Amino acid sequence: MAKYALRITFAAVFALVVTALHCMDWPSRDAVLTRNFGWNDSGRPVLGMVFSGGKEVLAAETGELIFSRGMGDNISRLPSPLGAWTALDHGDGLISIYSRYGEEKILPESIEQQSPIAAPGISGWSKTDGFYFMLYDRRDRNWINPAIIITPMLETRPPQILAVNLQNAQGVTVSGEQFRNLSQGRYRVMVTTTGAATTRETFLAPYRIVCSINGAEAGLLNLEAISARDGVLMVHRNGLVPARQVYSPFPAFEAAEVFLNRGQASLEIIVQDIAGNSRRALTRMIIN
Repeated sequence: MAKYALRITFAAVFALVVTALHCMDWPSRDAVLTRNFGWNDSGRPVLGMVFSGGKEVLAAETGELIFSRGMGDNISRLPSPLGAWTALDHGDGLISIYSRYGEEKILPESIEQQSPIAAPGISGWSKTDGFYFMLYDRRDRNWINPAIIITPMLETRPPQILAVNLQNAQGVTVSGEQFRNLSQGRYRVMVTTTGAATTRETFLAPYRIVCSINGAEAGLLNLEAISARDGVLMVHRNGLVPARQVYSPFPAFEAAEVFLNRGQASLEIIVQDIAGNSRRALTRMIIN
């Protein structure tokens, strides 16, 4: 009962945020989304949206300017991974961050929605022309998935499930026909998935991954937000789990940790995107 109450509370918080902000706009009219929130970036989660190209970086919502650092600023001798960046306060603890761009604008203290902030470019840890957009809730110390506030892209095709693997306590990965001859014990369930709108340069993370064993839910990875606790990133998967654990099987996600008893079992994976499209994979297993 407590588990379901936690889910309802978590969903209610985000419903209030969306209601308060109505709906943010995309931070660009023509840039291409190349990485979305929650994508597995070599074992680390992407905490926002990465865009390529475009003519202008735009304010997603009306806000107060709280910080701006240009490419030539020397506030610190250490290089910033964000490069040139700007932060806007939207009230109730929510801020938007625009970073890794090129030439910045001279900004007023109050910035209207869709006002130009900068031109896409290369700064910080970026390697290609574009910019990085993030939303952060200072009250709850959460990085928020912008797609729950910004109108999502229209997509009717379901996500792709590229692979489902298990890893035993000894670190050995098993898949395919090996599922017919598993030893009883504890396993990590690792799911490799990507959005349907994928090209060679564009990789989209799922919104939710559900893992069930014999019809009973064993893991629910929810990428509405990624939390920061004492300097450690935490992912919401039936509670808070260290992000480094969930993202360590790059390019897969650790969707659950399960104990398999002797006998026959079914492993079901459901992957859902932000538009509500879903893909299901069912695997039969024999555990000795």
